[in-house]
Amino acid sequence: MSDTERPSVSDTAAPSPYQRTWFNGRLNLEQQKKRARELLRAYHQDQAPAVQRFQQHHPRYDHGFYPQLADAQWVIARENGFASWARMKTHIEQLAHQPDTAPDGRHTLHLRCGEDIRQSLQLAGFIGDFQQFADPFCQGPLADLPLPEFIHNRARFIASAYELEPADALARLQGEYAVLQRLEDYQQVVLWFEHDSYDQLILAFLLDQLLRLQPKVQLELICVEQVPGVPDFIGLGQLTPELLTWLWHNQRVPLGRAHLQLGRQVWRALCQPDPAALQALAAAETPPILPMQRALQRHLRELPSGFNGLGLTQHLALQAMADYGADTVGRVFAVLMRQLEPLPFLGDLMFWHLLRKLQQSREPLFVLEPGKGDPERGWPSYPIFLTETGVAVLRGKRDFRELFYGERWVGGICIKGQVR
Repeated sequence: MSDTERPSVSDTAAPSPYQRTWFNGRLNLEQQKKRARELLRAYHQDQAPAVQRFQQHHPRYDHGFYPQLADAQWVIARENGFASWARMKTHIEQLAHQPDTAPDGRHTLHLRCGEDIRQSLQLAGFIGDFQQFADPFCQGPLADLPLPEFIHNRARFIASAYELEPADALARLQGEYAVLQRLEDYQQVVLWFEHDSYDQLILAFLLDQLLRLQPKVQLELICVEQVPGVPDFIGLGQLTPELLTWLWHNQRVPLGRAHLQLGRQVWRALCQPDPAALQALAAAETPPILPMQRALQRHLRELPSGFNGLGLTQHLALQAMADYGADTVGRVFAVLMRQLEPLPFLGDLMFWHLLRKLQQSREPLFVLEPGKGDPERGWPSYPIFLTETGVAVLRGKRDFRELFYGERWVGGICIKGQVR
């Protein structure tokens, strides 16, 4: 399960037009001034991309518009996710002059659903302990069981789905879940999460457990779906140490009873074999944790659609093969994550598991050619292409539920295929 916690594009031997590096949020004011001057010059040279940027971002644009430098700066700020140049400038200056880190950090536990910010927190000067809790609840069965039994069920799924030794999967999970019994070793526990369904489902579980345990510690939450200066924000792991420090000082809030109760509601609904309770939560706003609603809506879209019987990720994977010319498993994953997925949450091993589930079809949706891949790079290098059946399912001419003979879980909901 080495990479289930964060998305990672494995097919990197040859550059792909589908791959791009997510911006880390490090803005330089002089560089932004230079960009504004270049944009203004390009506009006055009637370069189409520059004109389009003004059309998109400047509220006073019309055909007689003659922008000045301040107008170009406005466009640059809006492209960076700020309401104005002044607000962007203030943000950059705040990052440059903020305190280094939090006081009394040695008594703090940082709890996160992966390892992606551990090093950046250390570089930013944070001290204390860091613990990942990375059980990928967005895949595999969830059930309302006593915790030891629940852990064993999850370990069996993880070992099977991600091709791990059962003993290793169980040991890793037991080590992560054990943190729940150590919370009172600290004065402060801070949960670091973002807005996608991977994070939010784990957050719901932890909040439910905190409500049950009632640890006598200071509980705090950093949970974000947007970060100033990062318009393409997908996760905390892409951010610079300076921005993680900024989040600490500006986005950290106490965990109150409303947070914990929301977590309990969501977690119990996730474990139900019927989607009704979860659909009701997804249809309502979730004020204590605003990203939760969108994450639940995305999670529910993993249920079979009425259009072709596919969950959304399954559908997008086929679309990547058909419409974007993705011809290896790694490139399909790249297109899915960088171009098609509305709320990126998937790790590469999780994607490979999803593809193998799609292979459980009485008529193959795609052809996979392991023998033509690179043995050193493994499955990301395997050529893959749609069959006529795959195209028919993608276009809604066939229903995958009539072809599927396996078993797939979306939380507590078991999707069983036809008898083979």
